[in-house]
Amino acid sequence: MPLSYPGGTLEEHRACRHGAVAFDVSHLGTVRVEGPDAFHRLQLAFTNDLGRIHPGRAQYTHLLDDADASVIDDIIVWWVAPEVFDVMPNASNTDRVTSALAGDGDLSIVDVTSTRAIIAVQGPQARSLVRLINPAAAGVERFDIATVVHNGFDVVVAGTGYTGEEGLEIAVPVAGAIDLWTELLEVGVVPAGLGARDTLRLEAGLPLHGHELGPGITSLQAGLGWVVRWDKGDFRGHAALAAERERGIPRRLRGLSVEGRRPPRADQSVLRNGENVGVITSGNFSPELGHGIALAFVPPDVQIGDELSIDIRGDLVTATVVKLPFVSHS
Repeated sequence: MPLSYPGGTLEEHRACRHGAVAFDVSHLGTVRVEGPDAFHRLQLAFTNDLGRIHPGRAQYTHLLDDADASVIDDIIVWWVAPEVFDVMPNASNTDRVTSALAGDGDLSIVDVTSTRAIIAVQGPQARSLVRLINPAAAGVERFDIATVVHNGFDVVVAGTGYTGEEGLEIAVPVAGAIDLWTELLEVGVVPAGLGARDTLRLEAGLPLHGHELGPGITSLQAGLGWVVRWDKGDFRGHAALAAERERGIPRRLRGLSVEGRRPPRADQSVLRNGENVGVITSGNFSPELGHGIALAFVPPDVQIGDELSIDIRGDLVTATVVKLPFVSHS
């Protein structure tokens, strides 16, 4: 996936917000976990509770470091069939996820990333355009999972995405990927690159591993406590995360809105009354809002509506703490 296609990032961003785009996200990992012990192994590894969903559904979850509860990776689990799960880590973390799942038991754990491509079709027109080439795929609802046939291939379709819009993620065998991509573009889906993917996820207030999640950052600090199911039993990192919950988090991820087109950037300092109190993790110009936005770790007592400052290359720029997401869509 390039940074952008010839139309440019702004065009691709707006196409996703008001039409439909396709991202080639084949760089993401897929670990196929199957067997009678698969459910139990995933429950022990991840923070969320698969018992709250069922086959044919997807779930967002975290894999924590057992020592300090840092988020090793944020993951989508596709529950494909009763004893079959596709665990979808960030590509750089596939080996870590595979290692965390390893152990005794009646199950198979296989990295199948190289056998398939994943095309994410996102935007308010995503389903209507996919319906032109495969009505069954278009009928997969939000966070549902289904296997459909397309051009003779078994294709796994999920009602998931990373843009804040409705959409589908389609895992297709490598041999069928180019034809599927071509068909999508022929019915009016716009190809989109990494630049638009980042501005879209930022407007939606979605975390990016290595920025809002990673070493030293816990689910609670990132404002994602809802992904932790304390009542499901033990899971990796449970004790360390429970200890942080007891003593209180030292910082909290917040959204910052800046007037004007000058964008904040990652690693810039956040100040309160002239004192350095935090750091920007992601920042950019919002094409939809027309001004700068950012995610930042700040003290936990910072509230919605508070005014802070961002040091943008030596200039102190006023920033207002706002509720996430910055842009709310379907």
